[in-house]
Formats: sequence, C-alpha cells, structure tokens
Amino acid sequence: MIRPLRLLVAFACLAAGIVVGALNPQRAVLDLGFTQVPVALGVLVLVALLLGVLLGGLALSASVVLPLRQRLRRAELDVRNARQPKEGP
Repeated sequence: MIRPLRLLVAFACLAAGIVVGALNPQRAVLDLGFTQVPVALGVLVLVALLLGVLLGGLALSASVVLPLRQRLRRAELDVRNARQPKEGP
C-alpha cells in the first residue's frame, strides 16, 4: 500500500517540477557574492524549495528526533538495569 503511494507522490512532485520549469523559462541571475550564476527561474525556484525542505528536515531532526532518541535510549537502559538481578549482602 505504501509503495504505490510513494510512487504516486514522486510522480506528482516530478510533474509539479516540470510545470514550474515550463511556466518560468525566464533567465535569472543568482548573485552569490563572489560569482554570478545565470539560471532559469524555474530551476532557481525548485532549488530554493528543495533547500528549504532539507533545512527544515534538519531543524526538525535536531529539535525533535534526536532528543526523543536520547530519551528512548535512557528508557531502554532503565529497563535493562531493572531486569538485572541485584547483588546484595
């Protein structure tokens, strides 16, 4: 079920990229400070969107996923320590 859904989403994103590229064929100049790069506006928009998604995913990972993994690791250690027989006099 998930595999066809992923394929459908991939084709939808591909189609959206083709449409954005076709609707924005104008040339734009990307000024990076040390160099200028002439690029099609559609490509520039798609690259900016991709960078936004990647940076957002990294921010989400750093602020949510990593603390949850650390919490899970601590909980697993607590369970492991609780199962071990305690040595006493």
